[in-house]
Amino acid sequence: MVSPIQKLRTTSDSYKQMDQKDKRRFWVDGLLNNALYILMLIFIVYTAIANENFLKAGSIANIISLAAASLPFALGVAGCIVLTGTDLSGGRVVGLSAAISAAFLQNFAYQKRLFNFLPELPIWAYIIIAIVSVMAVGAIIGAVNGFFVAKYKLHPFIVTLATQLITYGLILLFFMLNNNNGQPLSQLDKGYTQFVNGTMFRIGDASIPWYVLYAVLMVIGMWFLWNKTTFGKNMFAVGSNAEAANVSGVNVFKTTVLVHTLAGVMYGLTGFIEGARISSITAATGANAECDAIAACVIGGVSFVGGTGKISGIVLGVFILRIIFVALNMLGIDANTQYIIKGLIILVACALDMRKYLVKK
Repeated sequence: MVSPIQKLRTTSDSYKQMDQKDKRRFWVDGLLNNALYILMLIFIVYTAIANENFLKAGSIANIISLAAASLPFALGVAGCIVLTGTDLSGGRVVGLSAAISAAFLQNFAYQKRLFNFLPELPIWAYIIIAIVSVMAVGAIIGAVNGFFVAKYKLHPFIVTLATQLITYGLILLFFMLNNNNGQPLSQLDKGYTQFVNGTMFRIGDASIPWYVLYAVLMVIGMWFLWNKTTFGKNMFAVGSNAEAANVSGVNVFKTTVLVHTLAGVMYGLTGFIEGARISSITAATGANAECDAIAACVIGGVSFVGGTGKISGIVLGVFILRIIFVALNMLGIDANTQYIIKGLIILVACALDMRKYLVKK
């Protein structure tokens, strides 16, 4: 394995051998390829100067917590992007999973529980039931996505758009169960909220919730799957060139279905965390969450060209995006304007990513 110092020396030696035109192109390419990171760094420095609270313990803890809540989703959709696809259904799967978690974990003293037919069991039993249920629901929806993408060669955009609509319909029906009439699901059991959102440790006066630890464990698990298993190798092979991977003996159908199924599981876990985090779940919970996750992946170097991406890059992308959103709030940027900025970030990040591909080609 080549060390960073050896890479730096090799680059330095290559640079010395370039003529003036190539050196100029080297710097231009370097600036353009890293333009997004440079602009974000400038923006972060500006925010720190404009608002001294940006670098205080409370703000740092908030950024860590928000990033941890978004990480499982980003880790899931990243696999779909590695396969040169995407997943538009993820946000609605998060919403459905949050609703299912809340239905199982409402306080038994609350008279208007959605699942009022459930026997009163220890809260840990229902936490396990809820986790298994949302993972199963996410896996089923993900497997459906993967099946239609792999079997019928449909574009992931079309498939996941369809399942997004189907899942949203299921959410609306779910909220009508037991005469709930679309009302938000609230009055969650304290055992559930403490399990997810309770204080793990403090940074000054600010608390770091337990779900940060769960996100770290998911990052470690996903890193292992991507880098140390046959599944990970097959995923990158299919993403790089599906036909070549098939000739090499990789089961493209199985790999595609598994990647989407794993993505669904991660959406389900995100919904479980989100349910306790926001404490009042509506039919709109999770809407458009896929936009932030896709943006974070692209910022983190997961390319839509396929076959490219690192877990460390995804983590970095999620943190950068959350830092930007917290900074926008601290600068008093209107919430509606933030949607425009999110869209611009995705557009610029994808354009710069495609430019790298075209230059290499």
